[in-house]
Amino acid sequence: MDNQQEIKEKKSFKNLYRRFIKIRGNPREIAYGFSLGIFIGMSPTMGVQIILAVFIASLLKWNKISATIGVLITNAFTAPLLYTMTYLIGAGMLGMKNNFTFPKGMNLDSVTALMEKAPSIMGAMALGGVVLGLPLAVISYFAAFRLSEFYQHKVKDKIPKVRSRSRKHED
Repeated sequence: MDNQQEIKEKKSFKNLYRRFIKIRGNPREIAYGFSLGIFIGMSPTMGVQIILAVFIASLLKWNKISATIGVLITNAFTAPLLYTMTYLIGAGMLGMKNNFTFPKGMNLDSVTALMEKAPSIMGAMALGGVVLGLPLAVISYFAAFRLSEFYQHKVKDKIPKVRSRSRKHED
């Protein structure tokens, strides 16, 4: 990865962080939404994760924006690592032999063989996603709760100071 790409990623992460801490709402609902997003981000549902997170957050009346941000744990850079980990954890728990290899050349036989293995692969990834996602969701809940609560208190402390300054200027 070149230096410009790293700088872009750092800026992107900082912008995401700034947006997250400025989300309005109850810190508990924000934290629940974020932890839901993290949990769903560990599932093998890439492509529909955001839709799933927003739908469930809406049903539970949790913060939809923080759920969306939580889902972004799975992205083009992290997905290969996360999905490999969830597969290995799930396959290990199911006692599956790790005999899964990508075919070297794509032809009808290799695609058919891959499709035959897809249900067991997805099952292992789903189980591994739950096992990995639950503790990450709990940890992320507490981190998001503290962060949003801290930010909201910080903003509340500034409001009286700003109001008193503006009143002095009016006099």
